[in-house]
Amino acid sequence: MNSPIEIIKAEKRQLLIEYVNENFSRNETLFFGNNDAILAFDLDGNVVQVNPAFEKLSGYSTEESIQMKLQMFFRIESLDEVFHYFHKATLGEVQNFDCKMTTKDGEILDLNITNIPIGKRDTIVGLYTIAKDVTQIKRKKSEVRKIEEFHRVLTDNVLDMILSTSMLGKIIYVSPSCQNILGYTSGDLIGKHSSVLLHQEDKEKAILDRKEVISSLEIGRNSYRFQKKDGSYLWVESICNPIIDPDTKNILEVVSVIRDITERRQAEEALWSRKKAFRDLVEHSPDAVIIVNNETILFINETGVGLLGASTPEDFISKSILELIHPAEHEIAKRRIASVIKGNTTEFKPFNIIRLDGSSFEGEIKGIPTFFQNQPAQHVIIRDNTEKRKTQALLLNSEKLTIAGQLAAGIAHEVRNPLTAIKGFLQLMENQLEEKTYFDIIQSEINRIEFILSELLVLAKPQDLKFGIENMHSIIEDVKTLIDTQAIINNVQIKIVNECRDLMIHCDKNQLKQVFINFLKNAIEAMPDGGMVTIEIKPHNENNIKILFKDTGAGIPHHILKRIGEPFYTTKENGTGLGIMISKQIIENHNGCVHFWSDDKGTIIEMIIPIKLDQ
Repeated sequence: MNSPIEIIKAEKRQLLIEYVNENFSRNETLFFGNNDAILAFDLDGNVVQVNPAFEKLSGYSTEESIQMKLQMFFRIESLDEVFHYFHKATLGEVQNFDCKMTTKDGEILDLNITNIPIGKRDTIVGLYTIAKDVTQIKRKKSEVRKIEEFHRVLTDNVLDMILSTSMLGKIIYVSPSCQNILGYTSGDLIGKHSSVLLHQEDKEKAILDRKEVISSLEIGRNSYRFQKKDGSYLWVESICNPIIDPDTKNILEVVSVIRDITERRQAEEALWSRKKAFRDLVEHSPDAVIIVNNETILFINETGVGLLGASTPEDFISKSILELIHPAEHEIAKRRIASVIKGNTTEFKPFNIIRLDGSSFEGEIKGIPTFFQNQPAQHVIIRDNTEKRKTQALLLNSEKLTIAGQLAAGIAHEVRNPLTAIKGFLQLMENQLEEKTYFDIIQSEINRIEFILSELLVLAKPQDLKFGIENMHSIIEDVKTLIDTQAIINNVQIKIVNECRDLMIHCDKNQLKQVFINFLKNAIEAMPDGGMVTIEIKPHNENNIKILFKDTGAGIPHHILKRIGEPFYTTKENGTGLGIMISKQIIENHNGCVHFWSDDKGTIIEMIIPIKLDQ
């Protein structure tokens, strides 16, 4: 199903095609008999139509051209400029610039480009691009005038008003749309000074703005009040552009594109009034606050703008609040809105909230009846539950760890006493009996039990940390030397990539070695057919280092990866499920953190620890 944006684009493109077809047939000589190349683009830069002069200039046929986009005709070094002026033209500004183009045969041409916006039904739907080949000859004044005249022909149908004035400010051209906007015909204004249109209080500002445009030779943009023929005033936005003679570099005239923004200004003023009335109540609320009339958004505070990924409140005004809620939850939301309309206050309920960019987060929403601009409305509060859920998860894991520690201590102490007795009597029996076939097996299992008990006691009461200044490279080398024998037996190579060779850190050397040995043993066991383990030591930021353990094993399935570090969870036949958990605890005692990633190409363990203990 097409999105609203895609539907609007399709409608604008259809309007553009209708406009171009109408004008190509009505002004056949102007388009097909013109020596300048003419292209019509939609707002996405897709070619809609070209004239024969463009086919001759570029070598592309009409059929080939209408399958291409704007950037396909120009050289890479010209694309930034091409896109810049294309965008400005879509905003209603006539643009003129030079760039380089590559023809179908690979020939590089110097072009003078003029982008002219196309208006249809009160909106800009595309633009004309007029391309003149200036590779061999310079533009002459007569040719500039010819293009300007061509501009006027095209701009006759633009709904924004186009006004050309001389250096002295006298009006020399005004588009027919002036009559619809201000009520004046071109005959009423040509020859008069442009200041006759300005509100008395805006004349000084307009004069200063015009001087700035002429002196800087840059486009100017500002808003003024213009007087209509009936004596009333309206707000307009004026974009001024000086037209420069390419030979003499003198300003020939100043062209202004003028748009009626009265409704927009009124909406801005009304919005400001609403914001002022509600500022003390909701503007600085830590929660997102939205005022809704039925389902239509009337107001949103700054917290809501930031939370929902927008830049201004206007991005939401007049939209439906249902656009912020996942479609699967629309029916629930509608029932809650209906309940608030009846005067009921709803409690916070979880919802999947959708931001402006399409991303989502888990939040909760509460509705309260209120009044806005003397009309019944709904006061909606939205909270982001992301941090709350993270905190709950951390508390749950902490509780699990505490319970696991308590359970571990109890088991260890209860089992160790009878185990000591069993071990002692077993030794006595071993000296008295001649048949000792099963004693080695029993002794091995008792040692296994003692090992598990020691792991449990470490979990229940971690060893005291003995911090000192240590060389990280030396620690890694010591661990590699210790584990190399097991690695060689399993046909595994261990490679160290150290970007911090002389780095000294504040740590407990023995406990870090315990963590590294655990990670390396797991990596080796994950590659029964051999492989490579890479240890990378690199800076993370100015206060922390990053250590990566990368293996080339078969990887860990996602459902297992999520449970790594849980107490007593293991996939090994002889594992206790405590190794990773104890390792994570050691790293956290160093004020660090550890992350795991895995796919079918191997597993990566990322460990980040501070260089100094107080980080």
